[in-house]
Amino acid sequence: MKNRLKMTGLLSAAVLALFGCGTNGDGGSGVSEEGIKVVTTFYPMYDFAKNVVGDNGEVSVLLDAGQESHGYEPTPQDIAAIADADVFIYNSDEMETWVPSVLESIESSEVIIVEAAEDIDLFEIEEAAAEEEAHSEEEGGHDHNVDPHVWLDPVYAQTEIDAILAGLLEADQANKDSYEANAAAFKGKLAELDAAYQTAFENAEHRTFVVQHAAFGYIARRYGLTEVAVSEVSSDAEPNPAKLAELQQFMVDNGITTVYYSDSASSKTAETLAEGAGASLEVLSPLEGITDEDQKAGKDYLSVMQENLAALKKVIQ
Repeated sequence: MKNRLKMTGLLSAAVLALFGCGTNGDGGSGVSEEGIKVVTTFYPMYDFAKNVVGDNGEVSVLLDAGQESHGYEPTPQDIAAIADADVFIYNSDEMETWVPSVLESIESSEVIIVEAAEDIDLFEIEEAAAEEEAHSEEEGGHDHNVDPHVWLDPVYAQTEIDAILAGLLEADQANKDSYEANAAAFKGKLAELDAAYQTAFENAEHRTFVVQHAAFGYIARRYGLTEVAVSEVSSDAEPNPAKLAELQQFMVDNGITTVYYSDSASSKTAETLAEGAGASLEVLSPLEGITDEDQKAGKDYLSVMQENLAALKKVIQ
């Protein structure tokens, strides 16, 4: 849980101009009569928060499906919405790399800041670490060798639910029982999801899968699998021809006949790899976004994680 913040600087003036003094509408420190107001960064945080909030307020999300979380640039309206919220929820400094600078620029005695992955030890991506570190230093960017995709692990997702619950309780004790019941119910579903993954893979002999983007390391670690990725750092990174040829030969030698690609990024590299290895293509969603249309059709975190499980079972046998 992050400490509460105070408004400073020119950006704060813009926030104040849009939303007044940055309080919750009743001039006090509590939640308004309309219910708790929660702002989240991208889809997993939105879905998790929505399940815990239930009917006790409004949950919104800043990033639409297809928007890249790492390089996102928040608008003044986004920043104002964060400052005006009762609770602001994001995954981690390593995922939403733009959040720390925003939090340094706003100040509100009301908003509760929740870094959902704060109590999770993120693991490092070892391959190409030196290259990425040099790039980070040159560009002044963040070191992406730490894998932030913890929400794809159903066990760590439960840890994130606990963090979200704690933030909601800090903001709104009046609905404590409801939040706790909602959190317990959703954690039960996550536990069932974890059990389904464990059962599916516990006796598998072939435990290696090939992906375009290294987003599934937590699933691999949790269930004793091996993720082989074309890109260790970015889903948009182009591999050099030598690495692509090496991966193609690896797939042929190990009888791997499927390449997974993200539904939120170009499949060009995966197509090239699959063609060279005589393999097929399958979607494996990192769940960074679900379109409004798909949400209206009933898709959510749990259903897409089940789709991911079905896709992995075609290879992990």
